[in-house]
Parts: sequence; C-alpha cells; structure tokens
Amino acid sequence: MSGVVEGFATIGLVIALGAVLAHVGFLGRTEQHFLSRLAFFVGSPALLLTTIGHTPTHDVISRNLVASSVSALVAGGLYLLGARLVWHRPPGEAAIGALSSGYVNAGNLGLPIAAYVLGSASYAAPTLLLQLLVLQPAALAVLDADRTGRRPSLWLLLRSPLTNPLTLGALAGLALSLTGTSLPPALGNPISLVAGLAVPAMLIAYGVALRLGPGLGGDVPRAELATTTVLKSAVQPLVAYAVASLLGVSGHALLAIVVMAALPTAQNIFVHATRYDRATTLARDTILLTTMLSVPVIFGVAFLLH
Repeated sequence: MSGVVEGFATIGLVIALGAVLAHVGFLGRTEQHFLSRLAFFVGSPALLLTTIGHTPTHDVISRNLVASSVSALVAGGLYLLGARLVWHRPPGEAAIGALSSGYVNAGNLGLPIAAYVLGSASYAAPTLLLQLLVLQPAALAVLDADRTGRRPSLWLLLRSPLTNPLTLGALAGLALSLTGTSLPPALGNPISLVAGLAVPAMLIAYGVALRLGPGLGGDVPRAELATTTVLKSAVQPLVAYAVASLLGVSGHALLAIVVMAALPTAQNIFVHATRYDRATTLARDTILLTTMLSVPVIFGVAFLLH
C-alpha cells in the first residue's frame, strides 16, 4: 500500500506544481496547450512504443483487454439506453454522452498512474488500444454523420486510428512485441530519452488545466450529468472487477485493471464535443466531476485490492 501512496503522491505533487505555476501566472493556456501537444504528438507515442515494445505480447493482448472492453461498453451502452428512452438525444449528443460515460483518461492520467502507481506503463496499453482503435473512430464516424447528415463510412472508420500519433506509437510497439525484436541503440536510445518527457509534461499541463478550467454550470439535466458521472466513476470499475474476476485475474493484475477503469473521463472528449458542437457542457462537467471523484475512488480500490 505504501508504494501506491508514494506513486499518487509523486503524481499529485507534479500536478500541484502545474496548478501553482498557473496560479502565479508563470504558465497559462498557451503553455498548457504547448505541453499537451508536445506530450501528445512526441512524448506519449515514444513512451508507448518503448513500453509496449518491451512488454510480452500476452501482457498487451490479454484478459485486461477483455475486461476493459466489457466495462467500457457496458457503461457507454447504459448511457445510450437512457439517451434514447429518457432524454431523447440525437446521435451526435448521444455519442458524446456515451464517451463521457466510458472513455477513460488513459493518456494524460493513465500512463503516469500505470508507470508510478502500478509499476509499468504497459498496464495502460490495452485500454489505450481499445479506445484509439475502436471506440474513438466509431464515435467520430457517428459525429461526422450527425453533422453532415450522411451515414458513417467504412473508410472513415479505418482511417481515423491511423491519423492518431498515440495509435501509431502503440501499433509500432505492438509490432516490436509480436516479432520479439528491439530497436538498435542508435534509434532506441533517443526515443527512450524523448519518452521521458511525456509524463511530466502531461501532469504539469493537467495541473494548469485544473487551475484555469471552467466550473460547473449549464443547462444539462442534473439526472443526466449524475448518470454519466456514476457510470464512469462507479459502474465501469465495478464491471471491470467483475469481468476480470470471472476470468481468473487476481492480485496486482486485478488491481491494475480496476484502477485503469476507475480513471476519469478523458479530456479529449471535451475537444470532440467542442469541435462538433455536441453536448459540450455534459462533456465538460462529467470530466470535472469524475476527475474530482477519481482520487478517492482509486485510493479506495487500491486499499481494497492491494
């Protein structure tokens, strides 16, 4: 348990550093976007490549992926049921609500938590692969169709993952893992060095975002916001625990699966909502609430399963 506390303390202090730097005016929105883009386009792909490349294939494609998939689909599916029967949301808004309910922050928070709390960034790999290769392309296809009035195309579904640097880094690492090969030192050492900037850049940028981000508000029905928040913070980790347990997972591996499922809603869902002008307030407020709840939830999971 002490290792978990130390891991969270490390992450919390770096996030707090970002918040303090924003509070005193040293870092602002421009610097936050720069750090986020640097981590997204450079550091994180390098981190995924090196991490997954050194991870045995059966650890990347494993029962973790099954539990992650089922928990995300259950959480998102339950929201879609309410969106259709209760709130009567159009497809684009329903897609954002479903993502808010089951798409975890496996990049900005998942990678550092996996690295510093769980002991290896590879624990975030199955969730990242699921979201980047399946969930995000499918949701973007629905959003594009809702905006243009056309049906989602197969080409869009196939193209979307290949335009995401995190996906490309993860796929490159997976190729190394599957083939059992390693990069030559002349290439691997610089990539490893660049990978080292990913976690601190993400955490500092996240601290800036927490300090400068918007508060709660808007015209979203409280019941709908409560639904997305509960699905993300409680239902998804509970389903992940149940599925992983049924599959025979135990010990530290079970802890890793549930912690990954208990992460808050990913910040890029608000980016998608803003880009397509669909359910922006629901996405923003769900991210805020699940981020606040994720700390006690993950500490509770660590206490019960560690």
